[in-house]
Amino acid sequence: MVVFFVGTKEAARLLGISQTRVRALLKQKRIRGAYKITESCWAIPVYEKGMPSVIRGTRGPKPRWKSYRANAKTIIHAYKNHIGKKDDKGIYLAPIAVKNSSKGNYSAYEIDIPGPSKLVYDPEHPRPCGAKLWIETLYQVRPIGQIKPPPNSRKKASGFG
Repeated sequence: MVVFFVGTKEAARLLGISQTRVRALLKQKRIRGAYKITESCWAIPVYEKGMPSVIRGTRGPKPRWKSYRANAKTIIHAYKNHIGKKDDKGIYLAPIAVKNSSKGNYSAYEIDIPGPSKLVYDPEHPRPCGAKLWIETLYQVRPIGQIKPPPNSRKKASGFG
C-alpha cells in the first residue's frame, strides 16, 4: 500500500544516499512504482515502512541505503483543555501536543510539518490520551517559536499520546 509520494531530494534523504544515486536508480528503473511527472520531476512512492522500495541489482556490492525508516510516526494533537486558557502568569497555555519528534515530546503554539501527513478522526479508537482527532506524519515536526515540556511531564510518558 502506497502512503504518499516524494521527489528525488526527499527519497535521497530517506534512503541515506545522494540525489545523483537516486536518479541513477530511477534511470535503471529500480525504484518500484516511480514515474516522471515532468522532464525533470519524479513521483516516488513511499510505502508503509516510510521508505521507497528499491529493486536489488544483480551485480556489484551490497546496497548501502537504509532498508528501514529509523524515525517512527509523529503524532500531533491538541490539548482541548488548553485552548483559550492562561497559566498563573497570564500566558496562554500551549495547545499543540507533539509526540515522538526530534526534540522529544513537547507542547507548542505553532509547528511546521515539512512533508506529507494525514489527519485522522477515530472516535471508536482514541489515542491513549483520549484524543479522537490527530495528525500523523513520518517526518520530524519542527516547532516554530517557543516550546514547552508536555503538561504532566512528571507523570509517566504513556499518558501523553
